[in-house]
Amino acid sequence: MLDLQNVSKTFNPGTINEKRALHNLSLHLEPGDFVTVIGGNGAGKSTMLNAIAGVWPIDEGRILLDEHDVTALPEHKRAWLIGRVFQDPMMGTAPNMQLVENLALARRRGQKRGLSWGVTKEETAEYYEQLKTLGLGLEERMTVKVGLLSGGQRQALTLLMASLRQPKLLLLDEHTAALDPATAAKVLELSDAIVAENKLTTLMITHNMGDAIRHGNRLIMMDKGHVILDVSGEEKAHLTRQDLMDKFAELSGTQVESDEMLLS
Repeated sequence: MLDLQNVSKTFNPGTINEKRALHNLSLHLEPGDFVTVIGGNGAGKSTMLNAIAGVWPIDEGRILLDEHDVTALPEHKRAWLIGRVFQDPMMGTAPNMQLVENLALARRRGQKRGLSWGVTKEETAEYYEQLKTLGLGLEERMTVKVGLLSGGQRQALTLLMASLRQPKLLLLDEHTAALDPATAAKVLELSDAIVAENKLTTLMITHNMGDAIRHGNRLIMMDKGHVILDVSGEEKAHLTRQDLMDKFAELSGTQVESDEMLLS
């Protein structure tokens, strides 16, 4: 479903601010894989997601999505293949538009626009039922502007919007980092449910080792722009935070005293 082949990306090449963000990165995801991604700041996690989404071009390598070579495609031409939820709850939605209007926009991602009514009665009924599954009462607030929702409500809505068109790949970019622990747990619970129900191939970046271990069927650790650890199945199920820190020290040659130090 996703194939990164020897991808490299350097920012500000040839200057004093040169930064190699991705270095010969290769990664393959099978359909239905739910992969959690951890690593310290500067490891290349967000750069990898941005490269997949087409936010900026890569220097070398190839990116294939559902067997489509999207390496040279700009971001908007990949939109029909990808759903994404950002760290900032203010991103991913139109705050001055109603919930139902945001959902209608998400439904039409990648499609040509016409002059028909923006939201049909049939769609409104469908969105009501979909919002109801979130368990947040948003189905009774469909005409409320999204900007009036809490951070957790917006992330839940964005998750629903990102999955409406059954994307080939769902990117969750630290989508709970800005939320309080209770709200983050609820959003992660919804993420698991939406991914499982729609059988979505998913990449989720997190700064929480516990969340990386508990969620998904596979875990990768990045350092200096490439993958240094890739575990799945029973091996992942029995991982602990200490295991991950020991693995990081062994594979990177850098000793850390806590998971907070590793992921900061």
